[in-house]
Amino acid sequence: MTAMTTVAFFNNKGGVGQTSLVYHLAWMLGERGRRVIAADLDPQADLTGMFLDEARRERLWRNGNEGTVDEGVAPLFEGTGDIVESPHIEEVGEKIGLLMGDLGLSRREDELSTQWPKCLDGDRRAFRVTTAFARLIARAGKQFGADLALLDVGPNLGAINRAALVASDHVVIPLAPDLFSLQGLRNVGPTLRDWRKAWQRRMSGKPEALDIELPAGDMEPLGYVIMRHSIRLSRPVQAYGRWIDKIPSEYANAVARGDPPPVPAVQDPNCMAHLKDYRSLMPMAQEANLPMFLLKPAHGAIGAHQQAVRDCYTDFQSFARELIGRLDGGS
Repeated sequence: MTAMTTVAFFNNKGGVGQTSLVYHLAWMLGERGRRVIAADLDPQADLTGMFLDEARRERLWRNGNEGTVDEGVAPLFEGTGDIVESPHIEEVGEKIGLLMGDLGLSRREDELSTQWPKCLDGDRRAFRVTTAFARLIARAGKQFGADLALLDVGPNLGAINRAALVASDHVVIPLAPDLFSLQGLRNVGPTLRDWRKAWQRRMSGKPEALDIELPAGDMEPLGYVIMRHSIRLSRPVQAYGRWIDKIPSEYANAVARGDPPPVPAVQDPNCMAHLKDYRSLMPMAQEANLPMFLLKPAHGAIGAHQQAVRDCYTDFQSFARELIGRLDGGS
């Protein structure tokens, strides 16, 4: 990778552990020497909640949208200017910068929806609004000297997510082994293709006088990650395995548009990682405001928890290595 690469994490089904995935991946990439922008584009702002302690969030949100993604795009949406020149980046690690989320971001949905079709008429404001997130992320990345931007988005097919995906070079799809997650996958594949084609049509008719750099909006699928955050102990192991077995063909049909690989998910080339639950570590991680794989005995990670911490580190290290390999063309 030379310029900053933007990767969105997206599924139409919530509750699969996506935000935790982005949070831990950002930390692991930082551990591996990459400079990362983590952009919280979900109006629920859960990623911001994972990175920042309650006191910092209270100070942040006491003054409205101060320092958030929404503050960065507000002048454009409110008709007083364009996106801010220097977006606020909350440095949450030596190599991790957070573009903080905001519950008020949901107010931008209607305007993004209204401006999307106007791009086809060559409307310059429509292009500015549609690319607001993309340009804000690009400016933050340049400001922070980032190698990668990781985008956390909500589990829906609305205008905010469409604008977020327009900002992305690649898309990773987190999946839980259940029916609802697979149905979300069936929605995501066609939606990504529709959004990509629609943005290409708009790009082909962009006005010559437009003085902003537009994102390519490639939204290229990199693969999927199987998460086990939603598995209940009471569920039969057979049911878990049955849904796991369906994922390779469902992904191939809905997203990759190729022949389903005749292999289980653990051997599927589209599968980037199969991550365990580590549920027992999460309360300690939240209390310490650290990723699970950096917990120490001082945080309560003693006894069997120490091995779980080591296993978690290995799992996310492998996932980060796989992600970088695919972005660099090595996989």
